Amino acid sequence: MADDTSEPSPDAALRELFDHGDRVPLVYWQAFSGAKTAVLLAGAVAALAFVTGLSHLSAGALEADGPLAPLLRSGVVDAVPIAGVLLAFLLAVVAAGLQRRLKLAWYGAVALLPVAATLPLVTADATDVLLFGLSLLTLPLVVRNRERFDRPLELGPFQAAAIVSFVAVQVYGTVGAFVLREQYTGIETWTDAFYYIIVTGTTVGYGDATPTTQLSKLFTLSVLVIGTAAFGAVFGSLLVPALEDRITSAFGDMNASQLSLLEDHVVVLGYGGLTEPLLDDLTADADVVVVTDDTETASRLRDRDVSVLTADPTDEASLLDARIDTARGVVVATDDDARNTLAVLAARQANPDVRVVAAANDPGNADKLRGIGADTVVSPAVVGGRLLGRSVLEEAEEDDPDETE
Repeated sequence: MADDTSEPSPDAALRELFDHGDRVPLVYWQAFSGAKTAVLLAGAVAALAFVTGLSHLSAGALEADGPLAPLLRSGVVDAVPIAGVLLAFLLAVVAAGLQRRLKLAWYGAVALLPVAATLPLVTADATDVLLFGLSLLTLPLVVRNRERFDRPLELGPFQAAAIVSFVAVQVYGTVGAFVLREQYTGIETWTDAFYYIIVTGTTVGYGDATPTTQLSKLFTLSVLVIGTAAFGAVFGSLLVPALEDRITSAFGDMNASQLSLLEDHVVVLGYGGLTEPLLDDLTADADVVVVTDDTETASRLRDRDVSVLTADPTDEASLLDARIDTARGVVVATDDDARNTLAVLAARQANPDVRVVAAANDPGNADKLRGIGADTVVSPAVVGGRLLGRSVLEEAEEDDPDETE
């Protein structure tokens, strides 16, 4: 008699390979409370703070009836709308930093989110209730994922010098304009001096503050020349890396921001004949990143919205870039068993605890792959042969219904 054992479904096979029993109860909670959600909510708070701040600015005089309003001076209360807009821009920068997993951005979020929740307590406007609630929801989520935002802010020498020079120019201009305020019209306070330097450095020049002596004119020229050069240096040093990320993404590769947000995903090392059906099954149930050094394959996968890292799948550094330390599992399924062996070794060195599933094109290499660290080894030849055998026997039974029992 034919064996009546049914072939396990693809979903059951995926659960057997990658799911760990002790993680199942937390899967859905992690999906909604991870670093990705924290970044998205921080960006939403920034957008909402901008909308509410702009709404207060367009309404004219602010009628602050909140419980914190009596504790503030009238001048401070009047500055709340513009403070809300400024806070929105700062939160947007923080959200961008959180996307890159920067520790400095995490500190910024912890400091700014309580401020965003405090503004509605000053205005007591019904439209600010959502900002209050969203800020309180985002703060504990950011705190909970504090270990995920552990990257230091890495600036190149040119970037650091450009930023320092830009700040130094603003300080130089503001102090100089205030010291020479008697040689200007329209400059009387520190605020006037700072306003004049910003207007001058951005080449706007409203004309409400002007130099009246030769010395003040020469000082203004120095601020204009040095300030424009410093601004250009800062803009270029920050713009070039962003352009590089966009170009890298256009050629089918993941940029640093996308890689930093990976968690609980499956890393597929290499690309071969098994990869296509593998991706069809995996992408329905998990985030997948393919690591391959074939640029044409990477571009083609990118066109299909498959996440790709163009790098050597046998290099430990490449696997660390693919966030193997937070991966749910690793699949090694190229057409070359020697390359599969190197990939398994690299995966095991990069993360000794990750589950590694490998394909053995030659059934004789299955034990070798297990010996170097693969948790499960599947031989396509053996599986295919068994399926063919079962299929032909099942077909024979259907063709001969009068078979003797």
